[in-house]
This record gives sequence, structure tokens and C-alpha cells, in this order.
Amino acid sequence: MQKIVIQGEHSLSGTITISGAKNSAVALIPAAILCDEESTIYSVPNISDRDALIKIIEKLNGQVIIHEDSLSINSQNIKNVFIPEELSSKLRASYYFMGALLGKNKYVEIALPGGCKIGNRKIDFHLKGFKALGATIIEEDNKYIIKADKLIGNKIYFDFASVGATINVMLAAVKAEGTTIINNAAKEPEIVNVATFLNNMGAKIRGAGTSKITIEGVKYLHKAMIEVIPDRIEAGTYIIMGALLGKDLRIKNVIKEHLTSLLSKLQEIGVKIEARENDLIINKGENLLPLNITTLIYPGFPTDLAQPMTVLMTQCEGVSILEETIYTNRMGQIPYLNSMGADIKVENQIAQIKGKTPLFGNDVVASDLRAGASLIIAGLIAKGTTQISDIEHILRGYEHIVEKLTNVGANIQIIEE
Repeated sequence: MQKIVIQGEHSLSGTITISGAKNSAVALIPAAILCDEESTIYSVPNISDRDALIKIIEKLNGQVIIHEDSLSINSQNIKNVFIPEELSSKLRASYYFMGALLGKNKYVEIALPGGCKIGNRKIDFHLKGFKALGATIIEEDNKYIIKADKLIGNKIYFDFASVGATINVMLAAVKAEGTTIINNAAKEPEIVNVATFLNNMGAKIRGAGTSKITIEGVKYLHKAMIEVIPDRIEAGTYIIMGALLGKDLRIKNVIKEHLTSLLSKLQEIGVKIEARENDLIINKGENLLPLNITTLIYPGFPTDLAQPMTVLMTQCEGVSILEETIYTNRMGQIPYLNSMGADIKVENQIAQIKGKTPLFGNDVVASDLRAGASLIIAGLIAKGTTQISDIEHILRGYEHIVEKLTNVGANIQIIEE
């Protein structure tokens, strides 16, 4: 078993370069199988989710070549092979093969997707979209069979602006007959990245990044390439670390517009942030003010950064409030933070965090990806030694996190037990 061990209270100074976005890459890789030739994806983060998706493509008889941080994917010989649980359960994003295979071959058979257990994460909106395009859906023995004689464009409205459903329906619709309109579509930058990739292949998608996406179906998608956008959640995680421990900590390869909600909150409470083109310089904040945060769909405050922010809130003077509105089980880090000295109470998805409280090293567990990131932050500021288990959750989403932190002065390592 692997664990992360941290000796706390070391300042962070130097440069951290942000990798390609995990939430974009895990959609771009399945999207590549829609291509009728070969496609290339650049700046793909070297994380376990990437490897899990590659295994699924290879199971489907696709060919994947890894070149350092890029992938070349040839899907000309893709077959409709059942995607078993041992592959689909590795990550939530395996469900993007539903839309991609339905769009390519009008048939998909896949076991239920996996991912972090952070609350109610049904795929009803995805299935609703597929049905609207003419697909038949059969659920049996913990698997889905989705098929269609042909897909016909339609108008689709989502009750909630779901990122996954928006991308999945977009994947299914690019080769459908006629025009598909997605209303109340999610607006996240990752959706724009996927739409750009498909358009580079010859798809006709308009409106990505707005609440209305229009897709005119095409019959053929040619050779194309795309670069994964910088990971705004990874960047946000390191920015929060800088707010607590930074000494001219440079966060490189950042699209600041993707982080407006976070940066404005940090500046509001007294964190010193200097912007330089695509870089940010972060210094530790002193006498931080308390703050209130409510997670919202983009461009609101991202749910993926709420857990890391709880650690920063423990170091603010006074009472801070965090309200989680997206997922029902996104407070898995809080019992462990309390065991390290935090004073946090949770009721009805609202956390009340009293600060400023010193944190002390302890043995803790990463219950999910972003909870794990928050525990790393806690370990970095805590007095003494913190040991984190179940770190496979963390390695799913943060490329070379231990190496990146070691390079800027953190005392952190992975051990085998």
C-alpha cells in the first residue's frame, strides 16, 4: 500500500507548472474514437485516469501511442466490445464512451461507471439526451446497452447544466442526422476544449461555452489534433497552497479567466497575487479575513476547489461558511481536518469553519480526489508529520504532485507499506 508522508511547516518557493486539465483530458480521449482517421491530443496529464481510458480504447481494438505528454489514437478499427466493470469502474469518465460509441457505431455495451463517491451522481440527463436522439436504452445486470438504428438531431433541455451530460450528448450528436440543440448546456472551459477538438475533425458545433449549443451532424470526421487546456483545478489547488505557504511561489501555465471566482475570493481576504501573462506569483497571506463561499456551476465557485478551500478557511480569523450545492457527499475531508485540530461543524451541506486554528500532523485517509488534495494542504501547514492513505484517489487527478511540491520546498514523499 502506498501512502503520502508530509513534514509540515515548510514554505513554498519556486515554480510549479500546471499540467493539462484532467477533466478535459478524460473527455477528449473518448472523443478521439469518433475520428475516422488518426487524432493526436497534446498536454495529456500522466495520471491514472489517462491509463484507465487507454485500456478501454485498447479493449475496443483501438490503437494508442504515448509520446511523452501526447497521445496518438487510431480508432479506424474500433469494435463494439463490452466494456467490463474492471475497466469502467476505474473512473467516472468511462461514461463518455457511451456518447462516443453511440455516435460512431450506434451501439455501446458498458458496465456502470465508477469514480469518487461524492454524492448523488446519476446519469439520467445523459440517458435522456441519448433517447431524444433516437437511442434505446436497456439496463440489466449492472450494465447499459444503448443502441439505435440511426440517430436523429433533436432539441434537448437539461434541468441542470451538467458537464458530463453536455459533453456526452455532444459526442453522440456530431454524427447524427440533422441538427441537435442543447439548451441549458453547461459552460465549463473543458466543454469548449472538447468541442474545439471535434470541430478540428470537421464537426459543426456552435455555442460551446454558452447555455445553447447547436450541433449539425456530419458523416465523416478527419484527422485532427488538440491541446488540453491547463488544469484550472490543479492550478487552484496550488494557488491555495501558495496563499498559506507561498514565498514568491510562481504558478506557471494558468488561464486566469478560468479562475476568476477563486482569485477574487483570495484577494478579498488579503492574499497577495501578482499576475504576469500566463503566470501567477503567490505569497502567503497574513491576518486573512473570513469568507463565505457557495459552490455553483461555472463560472461560479467550483465544487472541485471547495474541499481544498476548507483548509485555508481554518487559517482565516473568524468564522467562515462553505455551502456545497452540487454534490451531497463532498465533506469527506472534514472529520480528518478536525482530527488535526480544525474546528468545523457541518449541517445540511453547510460547513461552519472557525479560525484561526493551528493544525497538527495525524494519520488521515483520502476519501476522494479533492478530499485528498485538501489533506495534502493540511499536512503542508501542520506541525509535525501527516500520513495520508488511500492516495490512489489523489494520483487519479494530480500529475506528479509529490515531485512538483518537492521542487518548491515541501517535505513530502510517497512510501510503500
